[in-house]
Amino acid sequence: MTTPGAENAVSEAKLLVERRLHPVTPFRRAWAPVAVVAGWAVHDPNQAQEQLTRLTTTALLVGLAVIVPAAALYGFLSWWFTHFAVTETELRIRTGLVFRRTAHIRLDRLQAVDVTQPLLARVAGVTKLKLDVIGTDKKDELAFLGEDEARVLRAELLARAAGFAPETAHEVGEAPVRQLVHVPAGVLAVSLVLTGATWGSLAAALVVPPVLWFATHSVWTVLATALPLLGAAGASSVGRFVGEYDWTVGESPDGLRIDRGLLDRTHETVPPGRVQTVRIVEPLLWRRRGWVRVELDVAGSSNSVLVPVAPRAVAESVITRVLPGATVPAALSRPPRRAGWCVPFWWRGYGLAVTDTVFVARHGLLRRSLSLVPHAKVQSVRLTQGPWKRLRRVADVHVDTGANKTVTARLRDASEAAELLQSQSDRSRTGRREALPDRWMV
Repeated sequence: MTTPGAENAVSEAKLLVERRLHPVTPFRRAWAPVAVVAGWAVHDPNQAQEQLTRLTTTALLVGLAVIVPAAALYGFLSWWFTHFAVTETELRIRTGLVFRRTAHIRLDRLQAVDVTQPLLARVAGVTKLKLDVIGTDKKDELAFLGEDEARVLRAELLARAAGFAPETAHEVGEAPVRQLVHVPAGVLAVSLVLTGATWGSLAAALVVPPVLWFATHSVWTVLATALPLLGAAGASSVGRFVGEYDWTVGESPDGLRIDRGLLDRTHETVPPGRVQTVRIVEPLLWRRRGWVRVELDVAGSSNSVLVPVAPRAVAESVITRVLPGATVPAALSRPPRRAGWCVPFWWRGYGLAVTDTVFVARHGLLRRSLSLVPHAKVQSVRLTQGPWKRLRRVADVHVDTGANKTVTARLRDASEAAELLQSQSDRSRTGRREALPDRWMV
C-alpha cells in the first residue's frame, strides 16, 4: 500500500522531463584540463620552462595526442551527465562526472535570470543563463543553451516566479519592455576620458616602471609591476568602454532590464523591490556637462550599475522607476561649522536630507556621491561618537541595509543625530509595514 505522498512523488518523477545543454557545451568544458596545465605553468614558471626545454618533438606530439583526446572526453562526459528540469516548484540542475551535485532552485526565491553571450557563444548562436536566487551569493548557471530555448526558458522561469500556474506559464511569454535610457558610444567614451581613475592608472603605468628600472635594474621586478598597472589602466578605460558599450535600460513587468557589451553581450535584470541603495556619483570633470553615474546595491545580487553616464535629469527619472515615490532632494543640510575641527575642509562635502520615502546622505567634494536608502530597506540604525567628536558636539549616524552595506550621515549636530536615530527607527518600521510585496509582473 502506498501513501498519497509517495504516489505524488512517483507521478512527478514520471512527468519530469530532463533536458541537456546545447551540444556546443563540451567544447567549453574541454578547456578545464588545459586550464589546469596552464595554471601550473603560471604558478611555477621556472620549472615549467625547464620541463619544456627537456621535451623532444616526439614527446611533445605524444603528449598532445594524449591531452587533446582526454580533454575532449572530459568535456563530452561532463556534458552528458548534466541535466536540468523544471518542476511545479523548482528548477533542478544535476551536474558532476565523479561527484554528483543536484541544485534545487525554488522558483519563488528566484529574483533574476540574466542572459550573457560571450563573443564565441554569439558566433555559435548559444547563450548562458545565470540564476540569481535570494539568499545565495553564488549564481547557478545553465551554459550553454540555444538562443531560442534560452529565451523561452527564461520567460517561463520568470512567469513561474511571478506566481503563474505551471500550465499557463508557457503562454505568458516574454514580458514587453519599454526603453528608458540608451547611452551613446560617444558620450561613454568622453565620460571615460573625463574620469580621474583613467588618468591616474595610466600615469602610474607610465611613471612607476621607469622609476623601478633605475632603482633596481631588474627586468622581472619591472614586469611584475608594469603588467598589473597596464592591466588596471586598460580595465579602467578600454575595458569599461567594451563592457558598458551600447548600454540600454528598459522597463518591463519583471523589473528593469539592462543590455550592454561590445564583444560579450549581457542581459541583466534589476529585481523589483530588491534595491537597497541607489547612489548618484558625480565626478569633478563631469559637472560642467551635467552628467552623473547611477549605482545600485541589490540584496543577493551582483548588479551594481544602473546607468554608467547620463544627464542628471534623465538619471533621476530612472531612479523614480527603481524607487517608486522617491524623489532626489534638491538641497541638503550641511554639518555645523564646528565640524571643521574634526575633518578640515572636507566637511563641506557632507550633507543630509530625510524625505517621506528615503534617507539621503552625501559625501565627497571632488567626487560627490549621493546615497538614497528607502526607509523600508533600513535594517538597523546606529550612532557613533568618538572623544574628539564629543568635544565638538557632533556625531555620525549609520544606516545599515539588507545588502550588507552602510550609508553614513557624518558630523551631524549631536542633538540632531540623537533625534535622527529615534525618528529613523520609526520611519523604518512604518516603511516595512506599508511596503508592497516584492512580486513580479503585477
